[in-house]
Amino acid sequence: MPQPSLLEILNKASDFFRAKGVENHRLDAQLLLGHVLGMRRLDLYMNFDRPLEETELSRYRELVKRRGGREPLQHLLGEVPFREITLKVDARALIPRQETELIVDLVRKALPDSSGSVLDIGVGSGPIYLSVRKELPRCLVYGVDISETCLGLTRENAARNGLSDENLLLGDAFGAFPPDMRWDVIVSNPPYVGESEIASLAPEVRDYDPRSALVGGKEGWEFASGLMESGFSRVEEGGTMILEIGAGQYPILEKKAGLQPWKSCSAALDYQDIQRFITLRK
Repeated sequence: MPQPSLLEILNKASDFFRAKGVENHRLDAQLLLGHVLGMRRLDLYMNFDRPLEETELSRYRELVKRRGGREPLQHLLGEVPFREITLKVDARALIPRQETELIVDLVRKALPDSSGSVLDIGVGSGPIYLSVRKELPRCLVYGVDISETCLGLTRENAARNGLSDENLLLGDAFGAFPPDMRWDVIVSNPPYVGESEIASLAPEVRDYDPRSALVGGKEGWEFASGLMESGFSRVEEGGTMILEIGAGQYPILEKKAGLQPWKSCSAALDYQDIQRFITLRK
């Protein structure tokens, strides 16, 4: 029996993914096959008639099975692009989201001379911490995470991108630093999902992202509110705190900001025009 062609196996995988509720079923089928064959998507189109060898077919079927079980595509590919860097991703940390790229632009805006001190709270796999190092090399950048496994992943990603992993600390936010230490910018993508929302999340998120990186409290906004309160005294005069937040949380957090003498509070939108970021200026 002749081996199936590239196009035939792609169509079968796409149909399988659609039946399993995978949103981008065609794209995921293409990306996984490209990963197995070492081809770009354009290369796949130019080789639709090419038969797959048995070893290639076996590897692809295994990945298709796992993706059909809703294992994240990024885990299967092993990496994800983020701004100017490429990050290794696995079960140790939250998969970086595309909208989080925008928070780095807010950090850059808060440092008009491209220098200063920056603290990233909850580095995860390192998307914000390493992007600031890459794009603002004159900055003194610190990172902290409560998970040693996350810090290990960040160090691996620093090495693969040729960046420094200096000033990475293990600890619970500000508790890892001297009490008089302050920064020009404090940035974080904290947990912001409410406990009652967990069950409604996509399986890729609910079952594979670390729960500690998702749940921000009973309502979801509590973690960010705590950072705003404890972080006011850790921001330099004239400095900025920037947090990624959940949809619909900005009005609540804006009121919470009023309990501290922040000089200003503003929201920034993500790609879907959701108030995804809160910026506080001291």
